[in-house]
Amino acid sequence: LHRQADQACRQLARTQEEHERLLQAAVEQAEGLEHNLRSAKAVLAERAAQLKDTQAQLSRSKLLIEDLCEENRGFAMALQAAELKQKSTEEKNHLLNEQASALKQLIGKITPASLSG
Repeated sequence: LHRQADQACRQLARTQEEHERLLQAAVEQAEGLEHNLRSAKAVLAERAAQLKDTQAQLSRSKLLIEDLCEENRGFAMALQAAELKQKSTEEKNHLLNEQASALKQLIGKITPASLSG
């Protein structure tokens, strides 16, 4: 009985040592996982900050594009007005050329008549 008790104690001690080794391994694994989790959180926080900066840049770019589009609309309207004015000026110039040509013809008809008179 005494020998069985000693064997049982030794077996219990071995089992307890094995459980302590397993517990130590689990603690070390948990610490490693906690470290990995902290690292992952830091990376995610950095990435979130980068994405926030990128979003702010995109918002500024969008506003600049909207401003440029508005300015472009103004330029397009000014160009259209200038083209209309140029066309009107060309039409007036053509009309004046026709009137000048008609006046030259009239002067050409009047001048010989006044010289002969």
